[in-house]
Amino acid sequence: MAVIGYRYIFSAIKMKIRNPIALLTLLFVSFVANASSSDDWEIFSDVGAYGLVGTALVLPAYKDDWEGFRQAGYSVVTASAVGLVGKTLIDAERPDDSGNDSFPSNHTSVAYAAATTLNLRYGWEIGFPAYGMATLVGIGRVKSNKHYWKDVIAGAVIGSLAGWAFTDALDDSIQILPWAGIKEAGVVVLLNW
Repeated sequence: MAVIGYRYIFSAIKMKIRNPIALLTLLFVSFVANASSSDDWEIFSDVGAYGLVGTALVLPAYKDDWEGFRQAGYSVVTASAVGLVGKTLIDAERPDDSGNDSFPSNHTSVAYAAATTLNLRYGWEIGFPAYGMATLVGIGRVKSNKHYWKDVIAGAVIGSLAGWAFTDALDDSIQILPWAGIKEAGVVVLLNW
């Protein structure tokens, strides 16, 4: 599996992919195609969630965007705190019987907080692959038998709300925002010119 991952990294370098999130997503998509056990999925979801959190903190620091760094920190810490409080208050057994802290998925919560912050702060070019990675983290939590779908969906909602609560757009010319109604859900693309 590692050989396949390296092959994709070298292919991405040859294609001159400059977006670090897109490169990370390409690497993880190659992993997903070859993941076979719940242990593989658990490792994948760990690396994906904490990789997104790291990216949400390192990218603003690299760009000298200290306001963005602060906003990312608030988003991720809030999502994690709400998730941990939920796990403490709600007695929900994990699918693999490893504990009673299944609801909500904290991995998914912090991944979506980071993805939402990246999307709102830096635009859809970073946000779109970040949301893809966050979605793969949620899928990984279910495939690793650590969470049910309801846990992952709750984590995604918590993380997204935390990101929206604390993040201001650096450039608001194009924004991608999820929406939901009673019987439908989707994505809204806003374009200002």
